[in-house]
Amino acid sequence: MKKSISLLLSLFCFTSFAQITVIESDISEVGDIVYQGYDSSPLSSLSIGNPGPNQVWDFSSLQQDLLKTLNFVDPSTTPYGSLYSNANLCMVDNGSYLYFNKTNTGLYLHGLGDTVFSAPALYYPLPLTYNFTASDGPVIILDNTVSGGILSSLLDSATVASLTQGAFYSADTAVITITNTTDFDVDAWGEMTTPLGTYDALRFKTIQTTESVLDVYVSNPSLSIGQWVYDVPFASIPQLNGFNNNQIEYKYQWITNDPAVEFLLLEVFVDASDNIINGISFQSTPPSTAVNDVFNRYVTVYPIPSKDYITIDVLQGDLYNISLYGNNGKSILESTITNTTDIDMSHYSSGIYYLKISSKEGHLVKKIILD
Repeated sequence: MKKSISLLLSLFCFTSFAQITVIESDISEVGDIVYQGYDSSPLSSLSIGNPGPNQVWDFSSLQQDLLKTLNFVDPSTTPYGSLYSNANLCMVDNGSYLYFNKTNTGLYLHGLGDTVFSAPALYYPLPLTYNFTASDGPVIILDNTVSGGILSSLLDSATVASLTQGAFYSADTAVITITNTTDFDVDAWGEMTTPLGTYDALRFKTIQTTESVLDVYVSNPSLSIGQWVYDVPFASIPQLNGFNNNQIEYKYQWITNDPAVEFLLLEVFVDASDNIINGISFQSTPPSTAVNDVFNRYVTVYPIPSKDYITIDVLQGDLYNISLYGNNGKSILESTITNTTDIDMSHYSSGIYYLKISSKEGHLVKKIILD
């Protein structure tokens, strides 16, 4: 009997705490709303832990100082959508617009607002699983010429004179080239606990190297002469003081394929020795006034538990996207509805499923138990 109990416990632990794979369908899509909390002063005892399998990360002590909302929308509905014919997803973050193309091989960033990258930058390679590594770049994401008022505000006559030992006083044209190289490494898997709950997760490490080259053509109007000044250091420009032309950014993210939540659970920036710097961002719950509360009043799913069908009762007039996921996180049904609809579950095995319902107003996830 003891052997049987021990075996049962071992099997339970194995199935409830498992290595996962994150694929395209796990990444945010049009209609998703993500609430991201921020702890500006996390406990000093918190650590990113070690690489390897079967890790346990406990960040349940995080406190929410700030909360922001990330909206994922159709690029065509945004102010700069016409600039991004190859983008199929846009993230709106506090008035900033990030344009992506999501495919089964990766999530590619095409630009920010009206700044279209010269070449897309790989944001997430896919699929992601333990021990996966990849590199992207060097990729020139920006190669722009700047002139006029923007340039004059950055490089006034005093700054130009300082750069040229008083020989020139006007900045006429600047060329800035920004090159990114990114290394990706899924170096651990295990169980992540945040204030949102406990989930199977992958630890995803990103090292991004950014090299910026600024060349400026300066002149002396009174003498009608000019010349190029190459490799201008950002530190020599008062408005860019504190920025370096060459920077390395280290970041860890914990991601999940659990359909009950969005894929990004937690994010930290670290130094070269893996010490956490600044605060910690983590997926949070919506505020009590969020539109998802409206969903709970106007969208009903029943019966739960179910034997052969479920009914989705929605407020007529809106377009709703529905996705049904198995307990392994894989999508098994995708559809759209505009009114109350029955879903035939009779051909699915008994077990736990997750139903995601989303519209332009928000989204929710319902746990479905099929007897």
